[in-house]
Amino acid sequence: MTAPPEVGDPPRETDDATVMSESVRRPERFAILYDRYFEEIYRYLAARLGTEAADDLAAETFLVAFRKRHTFDAERGAVRPWLYGIATNLVAGHRRGLVRMLAAFRRALAHDAIEAGPEDRVTGRVDAASVRGPLSKALAGLSAGDRDVLLLVAVAGLSYEEAAESLDIPAGTVASRLNRARKRVRAVLGDVNPMNGDADE
Repeated sequence: MTAPPEVGDPPRETDDATVMSESVRRPERFAILYDRYFEEIYRYLAARLGTEAADDLAAETFLVAFRKRHTFDAERGAVRPWLYGIATNLVAGHRRGLVRMLAAFRRALAHDAIEAGPEDRVTGRVDAASVRGPLSKALAGLSAGDRDVLLLVAVAGLSYEEAAESLDIPAGTVASRLNRARKRVRAVLGDVNPMNGDADE
C-alpha cells in the first residue's frame, strides 16, 4: 500500500497520451515522456547501430517527437510505439547515409582497387565476412520491412500491435513479416547458435 501524497507534492503523473496533449500547451511536460522512454529507445538503437550512433539518434528521436507532438493522435495509438516508429525511421535514414558515404569512399578509392591484385580484393572480402557474425549475415539478407519488424519485436520487445503502430502497418502484416523473417534467419543460420557460433545441441 502506498502512502497518500503529501500536501504540496506534485500530482501523480497521468497517462502518456494526456501528457503528450498537455505538452502542446506546456512544452515542459514533454520531459516526462523523455524520462520514461529515453533509456528504452536508446537500448533499441544501440542494439541496432551501436552505442555511438545510438547517442545521436536517441536524442534525435525525442527532438523529432517534440517537434511533432502536436500531430500525435491519441486515438490512433500510444506514445511508446510512436517513439519506436520515429526511431526506426531514423535508423533507415542513418543507414542510407552510411551507404551514400561508403559509395563515395569506393569511388574515391577506385584507382587503388585497380592497382591492387585480385588476391588483395578476395582477402579483404574474406576478412570482412569473418568479422560479421552469422546473425549479421542473416539480418542483412532480410528486406528492410522484415528486418524492422523482427528487431522491433525481438530487440525492443514490442507486441505485434505496438510494432504495427510503430511502422503504421496492419498487425497481420507484422505477423506475416515476422514469420517470414524468422524462417529466413533460421535457414541462413542452420544449426549454428548466433550467440556463440557453435552448433546447437
